[in-house]
Amino acid sequence: MKSVLSILLLFTAVYTLAQTKPEFRAAWIATVDNIDWPSKKGLPVDSQKAEFIRILDLHKQNGLNAIIMQIRPATDAFYPSPYEPWSEWLSGVQGKPPSPYYDPLQFMIDETHKRGMEFHAWCNPYRADFSIGKASIAPSHITRLHPQWFLDYGGKKYFDPGNKEAQEFVVEVIKDITERYDVDAIHFDDYFYPYRIAGKEFPDSISYAQYGRGMQKDDWRRSNVDSIIYKLFTVIRKTKPHVQFGISPFGVWRNIDKDPRGSNTKAGQTNYDDLYADILLWLQKGWIDYVAPQLYWEMGHKAAPYEVLIDWWSKHTYGKHCYIGLGIYRANGRDVAWKDSTLLPRQIEMLRNTPNMHGMIFFSTKSFFNNPNGWNDSLRLNYFKEPAPLPQIKWLPVKK
Repeated sequence: MKSVLSILLLFTAVYTLAQTKPEFRAAWIATVDNIDWPSKKGLPVDSQKAEFIRILDLHKQNGLNAIIMQIRPATDAFYPSPYEPWSEWLSGVQGKPPSPYYDPLQFMIDETHKRGMEFHAWCNPYRADFSIGKASIAPSHITRLHPQWFLDYGGKKYFDPGNKEAQEFVVEVIKDITERYDVDAIHFDDYFYPYRIAGKEFPDSISYAQYGRGMQKDDWRRSNVDSIIYKLFTVIRKTKPHVQFGISPFGVWRNIDKDPRGSNTKAGQTNYDDLYADILLWLQKGWIDYVAPQLYWEMGHKAAPYEVLIDWWSKHTYGKHCYIGLGIYRANGRDVAWKDSTLLPRQIEMLRNTPNMHGMIFFSTKSFFNNPNGWNDSLRLNYFKEPAPLPQIKWLPVKK
């Protein structure tokens, strides 16, 4: 009997130790179209603050140790910016500050740090008008001041990634955030060149003719994205060397039928061929500190199986941190695979047993509000029961 008890105690100790090793545990908080916060446009300031605190407390109770907070969803700002107007998703009208006045970004950073959590400032790189003709656009918005920098595609307006002045503007915006706020990271998502629309070419022929220098158009587009990533990396390092720079790309870099280095997948669009984002190059060059591929598919998915992709990414991190994006939001849809209460736990187990993985990020916050498939309980009572320290990025200096 004593030997059985000893074995159980040893197992518990080992299990607890395994649970408390450094691990990044985060959730995205999306502000675009009021997905997660605030719950609607023009919410009173007290209600905005109360909602955000409720979100933080929920994530903290679930065992998370970081948030990825969207502060620049469409070339607008959730903070007083000298470059971009206040977001319409905050006040209801783009350019209108909160009343009574407060700085939401400073408030959010303070509340996050109070709880011992990291604050990653999530910015969308190129989206400028979320819905042409419907979105609120202030007279001071950059699309009004420099319309020649922008291109219309699929009912939205985007910076032209080939325009050098537009690139410099984006870099200045990120420099300003890094300089003035105590953010732990700058985080970009997957919207570089927009996702392809069947039968419709992205209308960048003018800038290609001006700047293409004889390159193939696809290579030129990739070079444009490489250029801004390098510029952002450089300005963040110069401004505050301890601030991380992370990218959350679409989950498939490239299919193996296009490149022997690609994954054994059949994704309809990929980072390299459609979004012109050569994530592997940025990892190899050390231009980003972490990658957070969005693996929003289940095991056995016919085009992009989770198990295939997590193994592929583990072999292509080039020594940088890798946090897997998990699609908890899919539990609220109709897909039968995501009604299986064991799916997310199995994905976490697989992640923890895969080399070169440093944690996970859940999309998105509102998915936790109704405890889908009891997964809040699974995190609190099992997988995140013990608090975990954040993994240290050893090549960055310690924050002073």
